[in-house]
Amino acid sequence: MATPPASRTFEGTPQKLPVTPGTAIAGLLVPVLTVAGVVSSVHVEDIGNDWARRQRAVCRNLPFPVTEYVAAWLGLVLGLAAVVACVLVGRWIHRRDNVPLWQRWPGAVAFVCVWFNLLTIPVELIVLYETYSTAGSGVFLGDCG
Repeated sequence: MATPPASRTFEGTPQKLPVTPGTAIAGLLVPVLTVAGVVSSVHVEDIGNDWARRQRAVCRNLPFPVTEYVAAWLGLVLGLAAVVACVLVGRWIHRRDNVPLWQRWPGAVAFVCVWFNLLTIPVELIVLYETYSTAGSGVFLGDCG
């Protein structure tokens, strides 16, 4: 007679396995990526405002800052990476423990944060659109006489 695997009880219900550091790091990666994406999108506005202020200070048009493009794309990429990380954490937890994502605390953190992230991705898309739509338009320099 074969013995049951160590991760199972005799009734076939999953046994509580300890949360490994890898699972904890992977679960906490989702909120970190979500926050980093939002911070990057907010930083786009700071870059644009600083660019406009510098143009007004020197009373001439300056080239559009490339860092604004980078920050805008980075916000979207980080947001999408958080969703991918949540899917991978869910598959990992399900494969390892045979339980749904939200029944382990790293998975529950990732699951809750990915819903907030799904709300921020449209905002990051709007910021990306705004970055490209204002790139060709100049800033009103005011009275530079």
